[in-house]
Amino acid sequence: MAGRFDPLTRTAVRGGRTTVPAAQPAPPGAARAPVSAAPPGAAQAAPGPVAGAGAGQRRRWTPDGPLDLGITLGPLRRGPGDPTFRAAPDGSVWRASRTPQGPATLRVSRTGTGGGTEIGAEAWGPGADWILDRLPALLGAGDDPAAFVPRHRLVHASHRRRPGLRLTRTGLVLESLIPTVLEQKVTADEAYRAWRRLVRQYGEPAPGPRDLGLHVMPTARAWALIPSWDWHRAGVDDKRAATIVRAARVANRMEEAAAMEPGPAAARLEAVPGIGPWTSAETLQRSNGDPDAVTTGDLHLPGIIGYALAGDRDADDAAMLELLAPYAGQRHRAARLVLLAGRTPPRRTPRMPKSDIGKL
Repeated sequence: MAGRFDPLTRTAVRGGRTTVPAAQPAPPGAARAPVSAAPPGAAQAAPGPVAGAGAGQRRRWTPDGPLDLGITLGPLRRGPGDPTFRAAPDGSVWRASRTPQGPATLRVSRTGTGGGTEIGAEAWGPGADWILDRLPALLGAGDDPAAFVPRHRLVHASHRRRPGLRLTRTGLVLESLIPTVLEQKVTADEAYRAWRRLVRQYGEPAPGPRDLGLHVMPTARAWALIPSWDWHRAGVDDKRAATIVRAARVANRMEEAAAMEPGPAAARLEAVPGIGPWTSAETLQRSNGDPDAVTTGDLHLPGIIGYALAGDRDADDAAMLELLAPYAGQRHRAARLVLLAGRTPPRRTPRMPKSDIGKL
């Protein structure tokens, strides 16, 4: 059973032990009830605030097994310069999100000693409560690694080397959907460049520490109102821009998919013209933590899976799905383990040429 997190008391419960966060002063103008002191035998208080930043709200959580923050949260990063994500040298991970309660900045780090997996989190902004209440889900509390049984030697070795892999669940659809649409039919560098430019131009500085340069992505209304020339300058063609605008106009309906079962959730997303199985799978892997969402229609993934598991670098979607069939219910996890193993076919053709329509 995954570590539990009580949203009413905002305490973490595991094996009969309760970890209570340290009491924090309420921010100016806010009325917040103080948190009671920890009972004898409870974990120590959460670490102090980050140097140079106002004190945020803090929580602790203890997962029920190994947890690798980098591997678990890595899929949320859109390139090395993602303005919504930072991996700090001290091993902590920073994220800026737009929650239903407003912008929030989250810092997550390992706080246990001696190789422990106790997690400390600090959050700033109007959405701090929302994002902290969902910290366990973000770190894979709803994931069940025990349900996975390796069927290939390479997958078994990759699984054994990475016991801390958990599948994240953000509970936020649009923040995964929009950068995924930007990645349609272009190189990763082109998509990352567009994401950086649009978030910095139409988003807002993230609450909390400013020295990291984090930004919160634009509101749904702001995405819908981006003029055509700014899409063009960001290197986004009319088709992808129109898809994002259509999704932003029905943002509430899109966000409802985060609480739906995989099939209906995919159908909800794919009801928007321009969103197909590739985009919905890439989105639901992050927003819903779907362990079975297979990315089909990808230019490279079938060849990577085929080469790693069967020596077939020319595998198509059908061959990939056949190879992943023994992992039904856990096919996304199997694909991630294959990718983490790093066994890719040698390149036979030049890389896909980069283009920038913003320079035209």
